[in-house]
Amino acid sequence: MARMQQETGHPPSPFLARFHADLFRVSMALAGQALLWRTLSSGSFSDPWPPLFNSIVEKSFWLLAALVLSSSSLAYLFKSIFHFHVVKAEFLDRWRVNYLFAPWIAAILLLQWSKFFNWGHLAPPISRALWCAFTAAVLLLEVKIYGQWFTKGKRFLSTVANPSTHLSIIANFASAQAAARLNWMEPALFLFSVGIVHYLVVFVTLYQRLPCNASSPARLQPAIFLSIAAPSMASVAWASISGHFDTACKMLHFLSIFLFLMLIVRPTLFAKAMKKFNSAWWAYVFPVTTLALSSAEYSVDVGSAVAHGIRRAMSLISLAMTLALILLTLVYRKAVFDDDTSLFPKQTKVLPISSPTASPAMEKHVPDQTTLEVGR
Repeated sequence: MARMQQETGHPPSPFLARFHADLFRVSMALAGQALLWRTLSSGSFSDPWPPLFNSIVEKSFWLLAALVLSSSSLAYLFKSIFHFHVVKAEFLDRWRVNYLFAPWIAAILLLQWSKFFNWGHLAPPISRALWCAFTAAVLLLEVKIYGQWFTKGKRFLSTVANPSTHLSIIANFASAQAAARLNWMEPALFLFSVGIVHYLVVFVTLYQRLPCNASSPARLQPAIFLSIAAPSMASVAWASISGHFDTACKMLHFLSIFLFLMLIVRPTLFAKAMKKFNSAWWAYVFPVTTLALSSAEYSVDVGSAVAHGIRRAMSLISLAMTLALILLTLVYRKAVFDDDTSLFPKQTKVLPISSPTASPAMEKHVPDQTTLEVGR
């Protein structure tokens, strides 16, 4: 604490203020693991390891993901009460606003786990009410964010787009998949259509690397892997809507494989981010897990030895990454909440315009005339 105060010149922030929205990616990654191993336990796969292994892994990850999600949500609720200005600043931040989708993604994925919440066994009003509760939060966030991109808002996609923007799109595909499992096809098609259109727009925007778009900080480079998760989740969602893994699903699956290969051949891109452990490392897990999930669906449709080999390899890689990050998080738990990874870097802070300490020069640079945007 003393060292942190000496480096920053300010006393360390309270725990709740340092519990940033990025941490929801942990519960999202664990929920993805639970859904993956539930799929692998369905009996459609023949693996060299015993079926008991799949069962133990899926139950363990579901319980762990539910515990992490509930505790994280409770902590963030208290943060909203006692540090509302920090939550407001996170909503204005071009990176962290996207991680507000992560808890809803995790909740939707967990509700698809058959052992506790089987959509088919719940009464239709109850199951649809659960789906509506989480999807409504996703839609409210999207209406606000997408509306600023599309209309004359104070933020444009070309200036605020970053790899974490894919989370808003992934939320659409996760909700669409859950709606299809409820046999609620019209909402599923609605969410999928919104997600796929915005994915194309975001993909093209990020691919062009426009000069007006700020570059990603080195320690946040792992978020680039989220570009893999969007097409992988889309392929799984469309398979649930169409009833089988058709040509469109295969095209999206092949795109995710291509993006995965394009990233892993450039390890130097992530060298700076890997020098010191931080919560951004969890961004690797969910994309690899969704790729393993789409690989599982693809292997069932194709049935070739190569497809099953890729599915086994991706599943074990995602499992190994998750276990390694759980261990690292426990060992370096203080680094997760360090002030240097908290909401406010040394050079920025939230300051209302009405404050008597705000100078006219500072007011000139306020992008939304209410608060300073938290930069990265």
